[in-house]
Amino acid sequence: MSVSRPNLIVDGKLDHAATTAELRRCIDTLLRKGRFELAYEIRTGGPAAKAELENPEILVIFRGHDQDLLLERNAELLKALEHISLRWLWLDPQFYGRIRFDAGGYRALRIEELKLSARVAAERVRETHSPFRFNPMAARERRILHLVLKEEPGVRTSSEGAGEERQVVVFPAD
Repeated sequence: MSVSRPNLIVDGKLDHAATTAELRRCIDTLLRKGRFELAYEIRTGGPAAKAELENPEILVIFRGHDQDLLLERNAELLKALEHISLRWLWLDPQFYGRIRFDAGGYRALRIEELKLSARVAAERVRETHSPFRFNPMAARERRILHLVLKEEPGVRTSSEGAGEERQVVVFPAD
């Protein structure tokens, strides 16, 4: 049996209408099979929680009785649903950042936490002249740290490690 791959990329760009329709099919299936009590809204083209750090073309926002379940353990289930949906869409990894899932303002809150952590780490590195190593995190969160720390004087950053163990290290600039 052959599975047809949806054509969601047109002229190198994400086709919002086709992608939204396929996302609805995927999410409806996942919510039904998982027996989740959730509703969702799909927004296209608008800014996300913090546009300068994350600005997806398509944002899926969940709400409902099981919203707290999505956000448990650092939003592990929310991230899993996003991952499964991205795989369902058969997108090349370069398009993954263009689609985000959110619930209860989690993304905006997480960005603020990362910004605060970055500033505290920069201050510590400036005071101690010793590198500071963050715990391993996803590529999108590492990117946010790098962008925030780029604006901090007296420090530079690097990502070290491989795969799920990759982490941001903050060094004194000199």
